[in-house]
Amino acid sequence: MFKLFFANLKMMVRGKQALFWALIFPLMFTIIFGFFFGSSSTSLGNVALINEAVTPLSTAYTTALEKSNLVKIKTDISIDEAKDQITKSQLSAAIVIPSGFGSQDKNAPNSITIIEDPANGQVNSAIVAFTNHFFTITDYQIHNLKPTFSVTEEKTNSRTLTYFDFVLMGLIGLALMNASVQGIAIAMAHYREEQILKRLTTTPLRIWKFVMAEVLSRLTLNILQVGLILAIGVWGFHAHIYGSYLLLFIFALLGGLLFQSLGFVIAAIAKTTDAAQGMAVAMTIPMMFLAGVFFPIDSLPKWLSGIIQYLPLAPLLRMIRTIGLEAGSPFVNPLNIEIVLGWIVVALGISIWRFRLTDE
Repeated sequence: MFKLFFANLKMMVRGKQALFWALIFPLMFTIIFGFFFGSSSTSLGNVALINEAVTPLSTAYTTALEKSNLVKIKTDISIDEAKDQITKSQLSAAIVIPSGFGSQDKNAPNSITIIEDPANGQVNSAIVAFTNHFFTITDYQIHNLKPTFSVTEEKTNSRTLTYFDFVLMGLIGLALMNASVQGIAIAMAHYREEQILKRLTTTPLRIWKFVMAEVLSRLTLNILQVGLILAIGVWGFHAHIYGSYLLLFIFALLGGLLFQSLGFVIAAIAKTTDAAQGMAVAMTIPMMFLAGVFFPIDSLPKWLSGIIQYLPLAPLLRMIRTIGLEAGSPFVNPLNIEIVLGWIVVALGISIWRFRLTDE
């Protein structure tokens, strides 16, 4: 069995295309999200600031906006140039402070203009909220007033977490799912289609040893995937991991077993390698977008999130995020483990019932 295990590892290394999709594809996602949302990139975009007033108030606003690190500010630009660049998506927005704004002249303008790109709703909302807050506080200071109501922030813990941290845990689940489902489904369907499995029955090798060697080699690939994703996320983009790395790897392997069992279901049903590949894509793509890889599933409609939380990937991601981001125990909510184990049992049951060594 161990000879087959090492042979499978060699075949995976030699299969450059399959190795690319198993390793490079999730790493590309990690790097892309790291550049956009990692700690090295905190601004929402590039914004033109056209200050025609140069008064104490406009200067104070400009300084506050720069210190907020909310956006990257570009000042050496005209209004027409800014509008043109916004149209070409080279700028996210433009802030125009008119001449005389903030001066003592009673006819001086008392509002600034924000030129928005409707496609950048997040940037627009952030700039408008920051600007309104700044001038509200300024009004209170000018009139020597104190706000009647206020907000007190209370954090459940002192940990620093970002959207990139959330996505990084999701990318671990995505990598496990894609490599395991497609790897097992396509490989087993190919072996059966080429009569390799049937020929094995004429040899002293037990079929279960052949299958176990395949499973172990895929789990080894899973360990490499998770290690590379964490290394790039933590060292390359300063992601925050607060839990046990060992526990993360253990439950990543549980996820590998989960999705390999689903891969065996596809291999048991599909008649050809092409059919197995199509069914694997049909299974993984919806889960990639619905099961919480890129956004929390509770942001979906209640009826939909109630269904999706029982998909194979969703409980696995909940456990991985509990371990990595909250430094908690995945056993606090045993339902997640029960769902994962339930999927494994059902998938193995279907595989044993339907899987055949040959299409004949």
